[in-house]
Amino acid sequence: MKRRTMGLITVGVLSLGILAGCGNSEKKESSNPGEIKVWVQFSDETAEGKAWQEVVENFNKENEGKYKATTEYIPRSGSGGGYEDKVNAAVSTNSLPDVITLDGPNTAAYAQSKVIAPLDEYLEDADMDDVLDSIKQQGTYDGKMYAFGFSESNVGIYYNKKMFKEAGISEAEIPTLEKPWTWSEFNQIAEKLQKKYDGPVFDMQIANKDEMLTYGYTPFVWSNGGNVVNEDGKKAEGYFDSKETIEAFEFIQNLVKKDYVPISPIEKGFETEKYPMYLSGSWTMADLEENYKDVDYGILPYPVSDKTKKLVSPTGSWQLGMTTSTKEKEASAEFIKFATNTESSKIISLSNSVLPIRNSTIELIKDDVNDGMKMLMEQNQISGQARPVVVAYPQVSRAFQQAIQDISYFEENPDVSKVLKARTKEMQQAIDNSIK
Repeated sequence: MKRRTMGLITVGVLSLGILAGCGNSEKKESSNPGEIKVWVQFSDETAEGKAWQEVVENFNKENEGKYKATTEYIPRSGSGGGYEDKVNAAVSTNSLPDVITLDGPNTAAYAQSKVIAPLDEYLEDADMDDVLDSIKQQGTYDGKMYAFGFSESNVGIYYNKKMFKEAGISEAEIPTLEKPWTWSEFNQIAEKLQKKYDGPVFDMQIANKDEMLTYGYTPFVWSNGGNVVNEDGKKAEGYFDSKETIEAFEFIQNLVKKDYVPISPIEKGFETEKYPMYLSGSWTMADLEENYKDVDYGILPYPVSDKTKKLVSPTGSWQLGMTTSTKEKEASAEFIKFATNTESSKIISLSNSVLPIRNSTIELIKDDVNDGMKMLMEQNQISGQARPVVVAYPQVSRAFQQAIQDISYFEENPDVSKVLKARTKEMQQAIDNSIK
């Protein structure tokens, strides 16, 4: 399967200038009451598209004569354009469909700009207690739920079982969700591996310079009691430059300093057994099982701060939102609830190697997935945390990514506190500009 990290979670290239202040737009009455149009960001020829079509067909069959959903497939480009470009153009011309998909971190921008409407009044029968907390976190803005995730994601540390064994790491030393490695213990393991293989041992995807850095590295900050912004997403100062965040970034910097983590990793280094560890998500499993069948691997939980011992893992994926311009609110809401119910989540997860959004779905499929997927599903249940819901998320994420790059080239930028102070100012300025 093609590498999907950014296909699932890249920050949308929203034109916030276009979105800001667009307000509600009038939409002509549908000639067929109960008929809605849905825009999605993938192709109908992909596994995701085929699973989606099954969900839509099930909805139409169950609601025949009452509601009907049709899908327009608008694939995203590698840089995130295509789909978002069309959404932005539709906002400016008042031609949005009834339901759109949106990436998790874009909830606040779409909600503040009144592109999507709150869903709370329609969710009383949606069994929200069954929905993962991370899904509710990423879809909530200003106390209201504006978007409902139809898939979830999570990241762990892939490890090569043969290479671990050759380095003298026993089964008893392998961490579990109940007892993950602390940062100190992780450093000890990395040192042991480095001595055996005489070079870097952990591909953290630090060379990506994209959303993977924010997505994959925020758990280190959270585990140490730090944060990127405050709860309402309006304050970076005192959070991204806090003592706790600085300590988390120093942990990451030290992995590079000690040459455990390569700044310029070998492409497919884990898959070709050059590195014994790799930070990645569920999408990598399909690639390994299809193209690197000889690699005997497992997936480990995130290491935890020595100070808090708190396990945190990253979550976030694509959601469904009801546009403010729809005249078919009931049909739109019913479709969103159907596409996120237990059975629909099962179809989407099993067909597309993505994580379920409901506890009931996890119970339903846990015996039908491999150990790696099972581990990520369980880690998500007990420790998943969504990225900050902040209107200026693209700028905040970019500052986070640049801070990682700054500290990675530690000879030029050795002082983590100075780096974070400078990047915090950038974040705060972007946040202040977004809420004026």
